[in-house]
Amino acid sequence: MAHKVIKIVTAVAASAIMALSASAQSIIRDAEIEETIREWTDPILEVSGLVPADVGIYIINDPSLNAFVGNGQRIHIHTGLMIAAETPGQIKGVIAHETCHIACGHTVSRARAASVAMRPALLSIGLGILAIAAGEGGAGAALIGSSQQFAAANFFTHTRPEEASADAHAVKYLAALGQSPAGIVEFFENFRYQEVMSEARRYPYFRAHPLASDRIRTTRSLAEATGLMDVQPTEREQKQYEMLRAKLVGFLDSPLKVRRDYPATDTSQPARYARAIAAYLAADIQSAMKDIDSLLAEEPDNPYFHELKGQILFESGRVAESVEPHKRSLELKPGQPLLLINYGRSLNARGEEGDFKLAETALRDALIAEPDNAFAWAQLAITMEKQGQRPEAQLATAESAYWVGDIVRANAFARRAVDQLDRGTPNFRRADDILLITDPSNPENRQFYERYNRGQRLSIDTSAREMPFGDFSRQQPW
Repeated sequence: MAHKVIKIVTAVAASAIMALSASAQSIIRDAEIEETIREWTDPILEVSGLVPADVGIYIINDPSLNAFVGNGQRIHIHTGLMIAAETPGQIKGVIAHETCHIACGHTVSRARAASVAMRPALLSIGLGILAIAAGEGGAGAALIGSSQQFAAANFFTHTRPEEASADAHAVKYLAALGQSPAGIVEFFENFRYQEVMSEARRYPYFRAHPLASDRIRTTRSLAEATGLMDVQPTEREQKQYEMLRAKLVGFLDSPLKVRRDYPATDTSQPARYARAIAAYLAADIQSAMKDIDSLLAEEPDNPYFHELKGQILFESGRVAESVEPHKRSLELKPGQPLLLINYGRSLNARGEEGDFKLAETALRDALIAEPDNAFAWAQLAITMEKQGQRPEAQLATAESAYWVGDIVRANAFARRAVDQLDRGTPNFRRADDILLITDPSNPENRQFYERYNRGQRLSIDTSAREMPFGDFSRQQPW
């Protein structure tokens, strides 16, 4: 019983303290948006003393306003924050603030703060359990329920000085680059109203970053002292921001919001970009193609316009036509891994003579840059199977499963690859590595296999179906 109570106490207290986890949400991958955010972020990382290549940037598909540092040197930014920001400077201000949390060592001190903050939560839960045991169920439930508020309040008391430090360093970083720190002040002032809202109704960012008036005043004073408040973003930065926002709104928001933010009377590039995306998602391919072709007529060397055209064609069933736009996007942006994957997928689907070899080259190049890209591995599995190289296809399938965390499937396909690959080759060694990592006898893996065994099994008649990798429906995967 004591063991169970401790586990419950720990789980409840930790959940009250930890920042919103990216693991429960989807990560958006888009070459254009990633390039823009990376171009804005790298100079800030450098001036802070960090190595840009060591810092990961992740875009989280979530409409709420939030940005946070988690899992080491990783900055996470919600799409909701990027859409709500009104200028590139506001996004840069948030990035600079989060950069300090890494460069200033706050990730370490926050772990200590979390440990301290758990104490009142543990006490509250303990008293609640005692109250329930004494027959006061209502009081006990209230004490346990309030433990999260106690933990959060205590945690933010310990971290408030770090927030002030991050504000000051954000101003310092931007000033060192000759850029205006006005964005961070504007961002805070735009959402000052969050302070009068209940904790439950606040955006996640402002639960972890309380906007006290003295904090905003101090940040404004520091920003004004730089003499750079009136420095405007460059034309390139402004256009990057407008296209980034248009793309996010087009893909993620409702058609009503697209029409409201980008009405038909607006003939700017961002407006046509957003409308082309929205039309394509609504299966209005004619309108989508009209807008994207108008954009290409103005900027024939924009790789991302070609990428979107290829995507529209591919997903509307015009697979053969999609190859050329994807090929052109790569000519304009050589080596970009996501563009290489798009190209490989179109070649796989077209399947003309020589396509599978070209697809293999493109996908292997992409995997050199992103060896953990599960979708690229899945596409490579198709490529290798189409070329009659089943053991290599099975290895690629194992890799794909491994990188999405499906160790049961990864183990099954790695075992079949090991049985057929030549011993001592790099592919054999990699398949053997996956077998070892996903070994069901490893205590760390046991819960995954137990969950698999408890899962509902479907009885499927496969006798009349072609199963290129073998019939595993009646076999255990290990």
